[in-house]
Amino acid sequence: MIEAVIFDLDGSMVDSMWIWRAIDIEYLGRFGIELPENLQACIEGMSFSETAAYFKERFRLPDDLETIKADWNRMAWDKYAHDVPLKEGVVELLEYCTGHGIKTGIATSNSRELVENVIRAHDLNSYFDCIITGCEVAKGKPSPDIYLAVAQKLGVSPQNCLVFEDIIPGIQAGKAAGMRVCAVYDRYSEYQDKEKKRLADYYTYRFRELMEDGILTDF
Repeated sequence: MIEAVIFDLDGSMVDSMWIWRAIDIEYLGRFGIELPENLQACIEGMSFSETAAYFKERFRLPDDLETIKADWNRMAWDKYAHDVPLKEGVVELLEYCTGHGIKTGIATSNSRELVENVIRAHDLNSYFDCIITGCEVAKGKPSPDIYLAVAQKLGVSPQNCLVFEDIIPGIQAGKAAGMRVCAVYDRYSEYQDKEKKRLADYYTYRFRELMEDGILTDF
């Protein structure tokens, strides 16, 4: 029985993964650094703070971590406010959960400032019982810390939680937490679809499928 649904944010709930490559190019360009082709693979699953620390060390940036994160928040917010849509069917799924007494939470590697701004921009505040970021737990994904923290905050046993994730480290984090995981299609991680389907309990292209096919009650 599903008692709680936990969403990853980027690539799972909102179509935003594409903007970070653009931000990384612009940000590193300020320091005369070209974007390494393997950068996204290296930071995938890291929390916002872990990513800032990685950037500072790898690229020997002169700014401190708080300045780096503040710059990223400023660069990202305009894009999140105007260019990043919700994934198809997200609102309908949230309404379904509300109507069926299923608790909802967000477990994101992004910053709290950005996730709260996204929730406000799309008028979703009333739907979520809990939001926890990777900066608030000991280890980012693929460690299970963030999902276990959300489950604890919601007061739901991990085995009664369903996670929505779009990247492999996130899927691994949900499974390591003892939760069931539904992999979400995203263009950014399309090349990983075969492995995502292997690791997850279910795979969806559109959230409406889960309600139309009775998946939420069948898990």
